[in-house]
Amino acid sequence: MPVRYAYGLTSALLVGGAAISLATGYPAGAQVAQNDDSRMASMVPRAGAPESFAELTAQLQPAVVNISTRQRVEVNQGGNPFAGTPFEELFNQRRGQQQEPQYREGQSLGSGFFISADGYIVTNNHVVSPTGRGTVEEITVTLPDGTEYPAELVGNDAASDLAVLKVSRSEDFPFVKFGDSREARTGDWVIAIGNPFGLGGTVTSGIVSAVLRNTGGGAYDRYIQTDASINRGNSGGPLFDMQGNVIGINNAIFSPSGGSVGIGFAIPAETAAPIVEQLRQGETIERGYLGVQIQQVGDDLANSLGLPRNRGEFVQSVVPGEAADQAGIQPGDVVVRVNNREVTNEQTLSFLVANIPPGTTIPVELLREGDRRRVNLTVGRRPSEDELLQQQQMFDPEAEDQDELRPGDGSSAIEERVGLAVVPVTPQIARQLGVGPETRGLAIAGVDRNSDAARKGLQRGDIIISANYRDVATQADLERIIETARNENRDAVLLRVQRRGQPPQYIAVRLR
Repeated sequence: MPVRYAYGLTSALLVGGAAISLATGYPAGAQVAQNDDSRMASMVPRAGAPESFAELTAQLQPAVVNISTRQRVEVNQGGNPFAGTPFEELFNQRRGQQQEPQYREGQSLGSGFFISADGYIVTNNHVVSPTGRGTVEEITVTLPDGTEYPAELVGNDAASDLAVLKVSRSEDFPFVKFGDSREARTGDWVIAIGNPFGLGGTVTSGIVSAVLRNTGGGAYDRYIQTDASINRGNSGGPLFDMQGNVIGINNAIFSPSGGSVGIGFAIPAETAAPIVEQLRQGETIERGYLGVQIQQVGDDLANSLGLPRNRGEFVQSVVPGEAADQAGIQPGDVVVRVNNREVTNEQTLSFLVANIPPGTTIPVELLREGDRRRVNLTVGRRPSEDELLQQQQMFDPEAEDQDELRPGDGSSAIEERVGLAVVPVTPQIARQLGVGPETRGLAIAGVDRNSDAARKGLQRGDIIISANYRDVATQADLERIIETARNENRDAVLLRVQRRGQPPQYIAVRLR
């Protein structure tokens, strides 16, 4: 399983080579002693740092296990290692004769923890999912005393990256219970038990760095952030509070180097627990879905819209036929409330909607060109991750044969204010840019590399369809909108941009 690390605002699953592991513990027998509140209270002083984590660790370790998989992975035979040599043709001939796909054996390692005496285990979905074009043929759970058991995959959920396994034996297993991370505070002590880099039985401690951290805005992009050392090998393992409750499932790291830099992420217990219970019962996980592409309202976007403060989420596009489209929501709308709950950075639109049962009719409040509106919609069913992936459109950012696009044809005022050289879209330019001949707007002929437009990704061949919700067909149209924005003391304009092979997208560009 390839390593995916975090750069910028993204996070990486704790995988690497074949290692995602958490190995812990003592022999079975402690059961739920860690939930004896009176005993826990005597272990850890309520004020100051704990005297030791040893007693707490001894009770929790027996419930944490290693998880390994054996996989059958199809080998990619597309490349010719003899290209450019006298053996190139011979290789091509042999490859043409070889019809059967080739496979190799793959492995993955991870961690999990018992949540019941009868052998149910929680882990990350990516720990027990196949790598690339592979299939998982065997899952093995290893207890702290080295005993191995075959495990059955009861259920998994890619969206939340959770999975439930089951192992059986005549004796009861020690287990731990979920707590509630909403009761945790920034600065509280936590411990993680795991097998980083194959070093079994490793216990690390730290504090809660942030109770709720969003790193990308997805439906389940809500994490506990901790500075407890978490590395490749900790994936799927528990993050415990000082009462011995699981308040998080270690899932991702933020690391430019590949190792722990003190920024780890865990799936909150209150997010995981209901999903785990549904998987344990064999139920299908259904989530709400609007059918919109959205982005957060940052400073530039808020400024271009004239909003008094950052709020809500901006609709970039609407999927035809889905709930938002049926309710009349349009690209350019700003959704500010869903089902009477504010849309904020901590309470995103994706999170709110995903947790509403499909078929539920809810009110949605939005802003459209400065006016507040209210619509009622019936929430749809969120497609699977594979279905969503298939819906994503691929595009070629390089437009061909753009001889008609000459930077010198642009308006000097537009170049000065937004750093763009633009020309009206003619039928000939429309054909060159791969759009319909009826398309109207301004084609970008050049971008000042020092402008905010360049930093926002605008490029030659993009078509500006509108600015601040007003259609633009000539340079004069755009100049007037820019001048109006300046007179209203706005520092940015909102451009709707059409790129070849993509749906139109709104981009807020700062004025100079």
